[in-house]
Amino acid sequence: MQELTPRQQEILDFIRSTLEAIGAPPTRAEIALAFGFASANAAEEHLRALARKGAIAMEPGAARGIRLTGRFGQPGLPGLPSLPSLPIVGSVAAGSPLLAVENLLGRVPLAGELFAPRADYLLKVRGNSMTGVGILDGDLLAVHKTAEARSGQIVVARLGDEVTVKRLKRKGGRIELLAENPDYAPIVVNGPFAIEGVAVGLIRNGKLS
Repeated sequence: MQELTPRQQEILDFIRSTLEAIGAPPTRAEIALAFGFASANAAEEHLRALARKGAIAMEPGAARGIRLTGRFGQPGLPGLPSLPSLPIVGSVAAGSPLLAVENLLGRVPLAGELFAPRADYLLKVRGNSMTGVGILDGDLLAVHKTAEARSGQIVVARLGDEVTVKRLKRKGGRIELLAENPDYAPIVVNGPFAIEGVAVGLIRNGKLS
């Protein structure tokens, strides 16, 4: 097999780590998101280069039609360490654990230790309820997994079968989840409730903030 460029090696490692995490290769869109490419077409060009060098095989017409070949045919081979990465959680299936396979969109090649406290996963933001603190629809929120949080922290909370991002407010025995957008009313917690994690950072357009 021909020698890979550093970027090709990173993409190959990302494909392998995604296979290990969710049992399926990433899509072109997931690769583009992970590496900050302008479009899925840029990811496609890198995949074609990897295919020409014999590192992968591609199945036409399949969104996840990428297969490792040769000495990369099995994930986790000795001497080929995985690139540090964080799983991306998308829309959460009702009643399923946050990091269940059906909720995972892929992985971003990023070390959790870049955040303090360390990030355990990235949550793809849906909606505009937190725009007042710069958390926008489509952003990736870096989350530290914990069941405890202080009043005033931005948390990932589970209410029954739904997961939401809000600011936690505790007053006496009362718990509220506050939006950072005047169009959204506070949520008063009076049913099943659990904290899944606290926000520790944000990624927008491939850049940390």
